[in-house]
Amino acid sequence: MPSTPAPTPPIIRLEDIQLKLASAGGEVNILRGIDLTVAAGETVGIVGPSGSGKSTLMMVIGGLERPSSGRVTIAGTDFARLDEDGLARFRRDRVGIVFQSFHLIGTMSALENVAVPLELAGRRDAFERARILLEAVGLGGRALHYPGQLSGGEQQRVALARAFAAEPALLLADEPTGNLDLATGRVVMALLFDLQARLGTTLVLITHDAGLAERCGRVVELADGRIVGDRRQTRPLQAAHG
Repeated sequence: MPSTPAPTPPIIRLEDIQLKLASAGGEVNILRGIDLTVAAGETVGIVGPSGSGKSTLMMVIGGLERPSSGRVTIAGTDFARLDEDGLARFRRDRVGIVFQSFHLIGTMSALENVAVPLELAGRRDAFERARILLEAVGLGGRALHYPGQLSGGEQQRVALARAFAAEPALLLADEPTGNLDLATGRVVMALLFDLQARLGTTLVLITHDAGLAERCGRVVELADGRIVGDRRQTRPLQAAHG
């Protein structure tokens, strides 16, 4: 009788995540007992009002912020076992991050910005891979331009190419259209979902825009540092509208 294959472990497992920060007015509870499991390849939109803990949760998932208590396991790695250098290497190899502000290096061309994480990972094909990704986001002809010579939408497309450069298992996007006009934001999000689908990357999208969240296969709602809603979409808008 053939053996049953073992279930694939989740790419994200958060267990009772608490985050408390000191302030002039006393201790502030940012996250209040978050439990979240995300399977490989899922697209998850995280929504909630300003101050609900969305961006902080993303920082915890990416290892950019350590929780006060609880356990963070990403792609089978317990973050408590990693020091800061270990977390940085893990992000370099396994996690792509796209922020609202593009975080490009102003003294480097678009090509160099995309190639940097590949070079740090020791990839000999860093610049070849960077050119392919810039072509994929429609910027092949702008590869040698510097961020200051690019529009906001073009800069975010460079940031997308950089985030996907190492083919990460997990992509975290924090309000990726927040600094863009509506039309440009739509173009950027179409590219993001296209790259995610092509590579099978798990996507966690932080957004205040319910319409963007609805393009994901699952929507998680935060309020006051807690998960107050978690629903799966039978037909995400990205599938309905492409």
